Amino acid sequence: MPAEIKTVTDIHKIGQAQWDKCAGSDNPFVSFAFLSAMEDSASTCAENGWQPFHLVLKNEDGLVIGIVPLYVKAHSYGEYVFDWGWAEAYERAGGQYYPKLQSAVPFSPVPGPRLLVANDHPDPDSVRRMLIEGLSILPEKLGMATLHVTFCSGDESKQMRDAGFLTRTGLQYHWHNRGYQTFDDFLGALNSRKRKNLRKERKQVLEAGYTFKALRGDDLKPEHWDRFYHFYRDTSDRKWGQAYLTRQFFELLHERLRDRTVLVAAFHDDEMVAGALNLIGSETLYGRNWGTMDRAPLLHFETCYYQAIDIAIEHGLKTVEAGAQGEHKIQRGYEPVITHSAHLIADPGLRRAIAQFLAQEQDHIAQDQEFIKSEHSPYRQDQG
Repeated sequence: MPAEIKTVTDIHKIGQAQWDKCAGSDNPFVSFAFLSAMEDSASTCAENGWQPFHLVLKNEDGLVIGIVPLYVKAHSYGEYVFDWGWAEAYERAGGQYYPKLQSAVPFSPVPGPRLLVANDHPDPDSVRRMLIEGLSILPEKLGMATLHVTFCSGDESKQMRDAGFLTRTGLQYHWHNRGYQTFDDFLGALNSRKRKNLRKERKQVLEAGYTFKALRGDDLKPEHWDRFYHFYRDTSDRKWGQAYLTRQFFELLHERLRDRTVLVAAFHDDEMVAGALNLIGSETLYGRNWGTMDRAPLLHFETCYYQAIDIAIEHGLKTVEAGAQGEHKIQRGYEPVITHSAHLIADPGLRRAIAQFLAQEQDHIAQDQEFIKSEHSPYRQDQG
C-alpha cells in the first residue's frame, strides 16, 4: 500500500523528473513541459476556471509511483466532451454541478493516458487501481457532485468502469499511415473520385499563390509566434468568446518542447496568413490549434490536414490526430476512431439519468462509426 496519496495545486511541487517518469515520452500533452507551460503562463489557473489539483501517489519510500493530471473546474469550457445538459438538468433539480473535478489535457481533445504510472513499477495495474480509488473518494471529500476523466485510453476506461464509473464514447477522425512513402502513395489508396478531388483541392491552393513551411526548432521565430497568436485570438474570440491560452504559453511551449513543436505556416505574397500548431509524439502527429485572417476556400484543409499528412509521412509517424469533430475530414482520408471518457456521478438520481443517456448515446456512436466506414470511406475496398 502507498505511504501517501494527496493532491497538489502546483505541478512544480511534483517536479519534472518524477512527473515524466510517470508520463513517459510517447504523448507530449501529458508531459511536464506541456502542462507546466500551461500553469506557468496562467493559462490554467483558478481565475479562468482551471485550477490545477493533481493527484499524486507515493510509495512507502516517498517516491512518486502514480499521477493523475487533475483540475477543479468552475465551468465546462475547453473540454470537448460536453456535459452542459447534465449540469443544466442537475441545477434545475436543485443540485450544484459546479465546481467539478476534471482529469484532462486543458483545451485539447487529445486522447492519451490519464492514469500515469512510474515506468519502473513492477505492477502498473495495481497503481492504476490505487489512483482510481483515490479519484473515487475526492468528490465526497470535497463536497462535489461529479468527477470526469476525458479522452483517456480504452484500457483506463474499462478499469474505471469496473470500479463503478460511468463510461462514455465519442468519435474523432484520425489519419492512419499504411506504410506510405509519399503523399502520392496515400492518394493511390483512395478511390478514384476522392483521389481526383484531393489533387484538385491541393492544386487550387497552390495556384492561388499560397506557399507553406513546416517551422520547427530554430526556424520558429518570435515573429511567427506573434502572428500565430494573433490568428489564435481572432479564431477563439469569434468561435468561443474567450482565448484561454496566453502569449506566454506559446513562448514557454517553444522553450520547453521546441523539437516536438511544428507550426505549419501559410504564406501569401510573403505574408504569413494562417497557421496550424502541431506536436509530435513517438508515433503520432497531434494537430492542436488553427487560425487565420484569410478566409480563402480550402486553405484550412491544406494547412491542417494535407500538410499534416506530409509531415507524418516524412517522419514515419503512424497517425495524425486532427482534433475534435469534423465529418468533413472523412473525405480527406481521416477515419472514425472511438474515444473514451469516464465519469463518477455522486448523486444517485443524476447517475441513473446519465447512465440511461449514455447507453443510448453509445449505441448511436457505434452505429455511426460502422456506417461511416462502410458507406463513406474514401479508400478503395482493398485498402479498407
